[in-house]
Amino acid sequence: QVQLVESGGGLVEAGGSLRLSCAASGRTFSKYAMGWFRQAPGKEREFVAGISWNGDRTYYRDSVKGRFTGSRDNGKNTVYLQMNSLKPEDTAVYYCAARTFTPTMSAAEYGYWGQGTQVTVSS
Repeated sequence: QVQLVESGGGLVEAGGSLRLSCAASGRTFSKYAMGWFRQAPGKEREFVAGISWNGDRTYYRDSVKGRFTGSRDNGKNTVYLQMNSLKPEDTAVYYCAARTFTPTMSAAEYGYWGQGTQVTVSS
């Protein structure tokens, strides 16, 4: 069992940066692969980034490659999403999610979710 709480969202101008954090409860955080997803109004939830259990492998959707970086600190039970060069189309509620084994791009395969944090990028 793991509980997730995101933070770090906010309003930023296009070209700016934000760092999202996702704090996890539980002593077995390092057993979980982590994912970042986002959902804009009227759209499906979409995969943004995946981080392996020890952080040595990361995966990104094409539209954020080179701009977003996922990482984790298992000692702090926290996963991060550094977002640079933000664009208005990045505006969404961002969620972190956890699953055992490897990260995947399918939201349905994650069993644990945070409540989300709003990211708004103004043009």
